[in-house]
Amino acid sequence: MDKYGLIGLTLGHSFSKNYFNEKFENEHIHATYINFEIPSIKELTEVIAQNPELKGFNVTIPYKQQIMDYLDKITPEAKAIGAVNVVKVSHKGKKTILKGYNSDVVGFTRSIEPLLEPCHKKALILGTGGAAKAIDYGLKSLGLETVFVSRHKGQGVITYDDITESMMKEYRVIVNCTPCGMYPHAEECPQLPYEAMDSHTLLYDLLYNPDETLFMKQGAKYGATVKNGLEMLLLQAFVSWDFWHEDE
Repeated sequence: MDKYGLIGLTLGHSFSKNYFNEKFENEHIHATYINFEIPSIKELTEVIAQNPELKGFNVTIPYKQQIMDYLDKITPEAKAIGAVNVVKVSHKGKKTILKGYNSDVVGFTRSIEPLLEPCHKKALILGTGGAAKAIDYGLKSLGLETVFVSRHKGQGVITYDDITESMMKEYRVIVNCTPCGMYPHAEECPQLPYEAMDSHTLLYDLLYNPDETLFMKQGAKYGATVKNGLEMLLLQAFVSWDFWHEDE
């Protein structure tokens, strides 16, 4: 039986396992999807060795960047982003070949593009991790200028304290790539001047649990268009399957 899986540190909330096992059952695919919780990325070689039927896997926090050192091939897109979240496993003779992809970009751009208006020229990206890098790549591919926001100032990174009400009129798109507001901490949200938002503001939260985060609720209160990350997640799952089965 073919195996697919998810590599990560804490996987209790995994959407992928349920999605793929349901897909396999419904489509009569002789395969299974397993969560591989590993305390360190160094354990990856053992996972590969012990699961010769593994055809591909997804990668989640905190290994999207670390895994790149273990791959034989990486797509130019994933290399440019600096993060991999889908790996295809193939075998040539006794050699196992691991190829890395990034499905965040495709899932995100297909999901946000229908919501973009002519006034959406600049975006704030909350967070600086692997997902944030993919979102930056995706927004730039759609023609938007971007600025990263973090708790700590850095090269090309501003802090939440730097965001003024007047900036809200310029940066109409805000994408939350942080875990702030995720269940069970649903009463938290990024510190932003929400009262300066209006019907031209677009708030996109990569989180999907809860369905409507406090970040989304606060924006909607002032007329902003809001969207969570569920559709992006579904699109990423479709794309993962395509990557695992693409011809070399």
